[in-house]
Amino acid sequence: MANESQWNVPEAEECGNEVESLMWVYVLMGNILRGVGETPIAPLGLSYLDDFAKQENSPLYIGIVHTVEVAGPLIGSLLAAFCAQLYVDFPSTDLADVTLEKNDARWVGAWWLGYLINASVTLLAAVPFCFLPKSLPKEGEEDKPKSLETTKGHKERHVPRSQQSIAKDFLPCLKGLFCNPVYVLFLVITVMQFNAYTGMLTFVPKYVEVMYGKSASEAIFLLAVYNIPVIGVGYFLGGLLMKKFKISTFYAANISFWTSVLDYSLFFFLAFVFVCKNSTLAGITVAYDSTPQISNTDLLQSECNVDCSCPTTIWDPVCGDNGLTYASACLAGCDSSTWTRKQFVLSNCSCIEASGLPFINASAVSGSCPREGACDTMLQSFLIMSLVTCLIYAVGGMPGYMVLIRNLKPEEKSLGLGLHLLAARSLGSIPSPIYYGALIDTTCLKWETTRCGEPGACRIYDTYAFQLVYLVLSALIRAAAYVPCVVLIILLKKRESHDGDKADINEEKNMVTERNTKDALNMDEMQELKPLPEE
Repeated sequence: MANESQWNVPEAEECGNEVESLMWVYVLMGNILRGVGETPIAPLGLSYLDDFAKQENSPLYIGIVHTVEVAGPLIGSLLAAFCAQLYVDFPSTDLADVTLEKNDARWVGAWWLGYLINASVTLLAAVPFCFLPKSLPKEGEEDKPKSLETTKGHKERHVPRSQQSIAKDFLPCLKGLFCNPVYVLFLVITVMQFNAYTGMLTFVPKYVEVMYGKSASEAIFLLAVYNIPVIGVGYFLGGLLMKKFKISTFYAANISFWTSVLDYSLFFFLAFVFVCKNSTLAGITVAYDSTPQISNTDLLQSECNVDCSCPTTIWDPVCGDNGLTYASACLAGCDSSTWTRKQFVLSNCSCIEASGLPFINASAVSGSCPREGACDTMLQSFLIMSLVTCLIYAVGGMPGYMVLIRNLKPEEKSLGLGLHLLAARSLGSIPSPIYYGALIDTTCLKWETTRCGEPGACRIYDTYAFQLVYLVLSALIRAAAYVPCVVLIILLKKRESHDGDKADINEEKNMVTERNTKDALNMDEMQELKPLPEE
C-alpha cells in the first residue's frame, strides 16, 4: 500500500525562522486611501445632487447613481471569478504541470491580478473629476436672466465658508443631528441591517460552495450574474416610484419596511428548503463501511488502512468508484497509480473493496467526488429565490434612503450623510465578518495542518450546521432591526399628523385672512359706489 509518511516535514528551527507577511499593511493603507477618495462621491456627492435637483427629481437621480454603483460590484465579481480560474503563479508556471482541478480545496486563484486591474481603472476614473465646474445652477434656474443670479440668496449659496466658520458650526450641527430622533433611529437601523447584510454577502459564496459543492469562481460568478443586475434595476424602480407618485416620507418608510419584511420572509423560509446533503468523506461524514456519521474527531484511520502508516494531516482527496471521498490516496488504501491527462488514477484500493458498495473495480481518481445530482436543481432554485428577494429589497431601498435625506436640514445634510456612511462602514461592515467567521468555524469537521503543524484552512464543513449558523444568525439580526423600524414609522406617523394639523390651521388662517380682505375690499367698493349727498 502507498505510504505517505515520507512527506518532507520542515524542522522546528526552519519553522521558527519564518517571517510573517506584512501584506496586511498595504491592504490597510489601500482601504484608508479608498475611504478618503469615496468621501466626495458618497455623502458630499449625494448631498450636492439633492440640493441642486428639483425635489421631485432627486429620488430618481439618486436611484440612477445607486444603479450605476451596482455596475461596479457586478464587473468586480466577474473579474474575481475570472481571476479565481487562473492559477496563482500562471505567469511563471507551466499550466500543463498543474495537476489541481479548480474545485480542489487547495486551488489558489490569481488573487493579486484584481488589485492591478482595479488600480489602473481607479486611476482612469479620477480623470473626469478634474473637469467638474466649481458650482452648478439649481435645476430649473438655468434659463433665468443673469441679473437674477446675482441676488443675495444665490450668492450666499455659492460663497464658500471659511474653515473657521465650518469648525464653529460643527458642534451645533452635530448636536442637532443627534437630537433628531428620526436620524438616530435610522443610524441604529442601518448599523443592525448592515451587520446582517455584510455578514451574509461576505459568506454567501462560501455557503454556495459548502451547500451545493461549487468552486469559488463558479459561486462568485453565479451570484454576481443572478443578483447584482436586479439590485440595480430595483434601485432605479424605487427612485422612479418616488418621482412618479411624489411619495411622502411616511409612505416611503412604509414601502421600505414592508418590502424588507417580504424579502426577509421569502429568503429565510425558502433557504431552509433548498438543502443538499453533506458531501461523503470517509471517516468524517460517513464511516468506512458507508454508514452515515458526523464526526470532527480523527476517525480517518480504519482497519483497511491501518497497515499503511498514513498521516492524517495530509489533505489530497481522491474519489473512489464507490462514490466516497477519501482524504488521501493512502487513507483509501491504494497501492499504485497511473497518470492520465491532469489526474491520477489509483488502483488496488483496499478501503474501497472493504466498503461493501457496488463498484467496477477498487480504484479512485484524484479530487473530491461530485455532489448528488439533485444539488444542481437546488442551486438553481436558490439562485432564482435570491434574485427575487434582491429585487424586492432594492425596490424598497431607495424610498428608505430618501427617508434619511428628507429628515435632514440643508445645512446638516453633508455631515449627516457622512456620519451615516461612517456608522455603516465602521459599526456595520467591520465587526460582522469577524463574528460570522468565528461562528462558522465552529461547524468545521476537518482542518488542514500547515507544514509547521499550525492549523490552516477548513477543508470540509458540516453542511447542516453551517446552514443553521449562517441563516439563523442573519435572521436574528434582521428581526431585531425591525424593532427600531416600527418605532421610526410610528414617529413619522405622529410627525405627519402634526404637520397636517399645522397645515390645516395655517390654511384656515389664510382663508380667514382672505375672507377678511375680501370683506374689506367689498366695503371699500360699496363706499365708492354710495351716491354723494346733494348740496
